[in-house]
Amino acid sequence: MAFTVGELAKLTGITVRTLHHYDQIGLVQPSDRSDAGYRLYGDADVLRLQQVLLYRELGLPLDQIAGVLAAHSPREALAKHRETLVAKRVQLDAMLAALDTALAIEEGRPMQPDDVKTMFDGFDPEKYADEARERWGSTDAYKESARRTKSYGKAEWDAIKAEGDAVYRRFAELMNEGASPADARVRGVVEAHRAHITRWFYPCTVEIQKGLAAMYVADPRFTENIDKYGAGLAQFIHDAVLVL
Repeated sequence: MAFTVGELAKLTGITVRTLHHYDQIGLVQPSDRSDAGYRLYGDADVLRLQQVLLYRELGLPLDQIAGVLAAHSPREALAKHRETLVAKRVQLDAMLAALDTALAIEEGRPMQPDDVKTMFDGFDPEKYADEARERWGSTDAYKESARRTKSYGKAEWDAIKAEGDAVYRRFAELMNEGASPADARVRGVVEAHRAHITRWFYPCTVEIQKGLAAMYVADPRFTENIDKYGAGLAQFIHDAVLVL
């Protein structure tokens, strides 16, 4: 099928102005013309537009989206999107489970040790605080992270824990399936990992992510914490990130 900019805007809810902007920056461009000379969006263009919107939902800026799409075939990109959405679904399931537990406790059920473990196991925002200030306190990333997290309460930390947990569990699932660090599905989780850090702490570039991955295997404390999701996971994430 083929659509004019007005038709596509009406069907998708995206403004004509936004479509024109994507066209001008070369992100999503109509690839055909009608007999009357109107520019038309074909099937491949519509699929590309969907991919752009999915990446926007993950918090990626437009310039990074262009790079991701250029690096992968349409099928690979769609597969990556699916894997990322599955990871988000796992995250949401974990968040719902945490909320259900909190609601049950609020309604009078005595809190059990397992409840606390479920909500906080493996996550301690203060564990490395002094060391982090000493090593990275002068960096822009640290300052931005400190600025953001200063206002976070229990709800935000619960959400961060659930989202991070979902990312690591998805990495572990793929590792246990025998997926290569270069697998398109793993690439999607690598991007979800970077988006998670960007969303909650500071803009995480590819180079920063590579530095984090190196720390995951160089610092035994990080290795031990990540490997709780599966033996060898820290090394697997390290190798997956360095494929970038």
